[in-house]
Amino acid sequence: MDKSVILDPIHGYIEFDQLKRSLFDTPQMQRLRRIKQLGFSNLVYPGANHTRFEHSMGVMHLTSLFKKIQRENKTPISDILDNDGLDEIVVAALLHDIGHGPFSHATEKLIEQYTRKSHDDVRHILSETEVGDVLNDNGFSPSRIAKHILGETSASQILSSEIDVDKMDYLARDMHYTGVTSGSVDYIRLLNHLEYFETKLVLDAGAIRAAEGLLVSRYWMNVSVYYHHVSRISETMCSRACAYLLENNIIRPQEFARLDDTGLTALMRNDSGFAGEIAARLDNRNLYKRALYTGMDSVGLNNIFEQRNHVSRIEKEIAETARVDPELVIIDIPSKPAMAEMKALIMDGGMKKLTDASLFVKDLEHAQINNWKMGVFTPKEHLEAVSKAANDFFEIDSKPKTKQVKLTDDFEE
Repeated sequence: MDKSVILDPIHGYIEFDQLKRSLFDTPQMQRLRRIKQLGFSNLVYPGANHTRFEHSMGVMHLTSLFKKIQRENKTPISDILDNDGLDEIVVAALLHDIGHGPFSHATEKLIEQYTRKSHDDVRHILSETEVGDVLNDNGFSPSRIAKHILGETSASQILSSEIDVDKMDYLARDMHYTGVTSGSVDYIRLLNHLEYFETKLVLDAGAIRAAEGLLVSRYWMNVSVYYHHVSRISETMCSRACAYLLENNIIRPQEFARLDDTGLTALMRNDSGFAGEIAARLDNRNLYKRALYTGMDSVGLNNIFEQRNHVSRIEKEIAETARVDPELVIIDIPSKPAMAEMKALIMDGGMKKLTDASLFVKDLEHAQINNWKMGVFTPKEHLEAVSKAANDFFEIDSKPKTKQVKLTDDFEE
């Protein structure tokens, strides 16, 4: 079969055949060229402009490597994979992010709320667009590919599980483009030591150090990039502007989900209300500031995570107390810190979790909890009033504490 290559900065030359070329050329895949992998992280790391298209290509490549390793080694995994289709998994890897909305995770929750579909649920895309035509023409079932992307098959664990090719690529790629160099992603070793035990994908003991390296990479990317306060502020501002557009019927949910970054930016800029104001702030990096930014040990409320379901009400209450417009108060309460990779199963004289096979990983689990932060954001001119109202609402412990300076601490802007 005729093959071509693409030069990728992470993996070197990536091979693709006529089928993949045809999928590349569909409007649905080309749209991913216009969706940034890291949303607004380029406001912190100027090089972070890589896209979902590049990432999808990388995940396809790693899945192809896994396929090659399994067929060369002829391990017991092959029976499971042959039944579910190794070739199907490679195609699913290429298409796995085709359901992402504009600015990736900044709009993910909104799209799920309004369409009742997660970004992994791509059945409608595969059945109703040119992608489905290409799959059918090449003997692939769109419904089977959709099941792999949703993680509904045993074979799809290589694409979506505790340690998978998706994480291997996005961590290596995000580190490259942001310049964060802590940790490592030894995907070759990981791929060579992944195997099935019955129907569960596990890692043998020979790759524990590689798994630790991946966890360190994930930890530092969480601290330095994914949960950087500027990234959280800008993404939350964008999300609130998008909610405004949807609540006021300026765009329908299905149309919104199909936008790319450029289309959403244009829609926001053309709005004469709140969305337009947020667009101008994002364009000029005139972001809301931190009226409150604290860890869970300082919050007086019994369960801060329960408040994630009442954010709109709390924003209005704080705004009323501070005597500012409710749109000028934005709250960000991240989910409870967790790294799924820590639950990976290791075959080491028996089956055990990675946290039990590595004391280092267990310590890392505590470190990520200490770095969790929630925030209340507002324009600079309202900082004092909103800060007082937010501290009162969340019952922040005002007693002076000895602060341990961390290398991850960043300066106020």
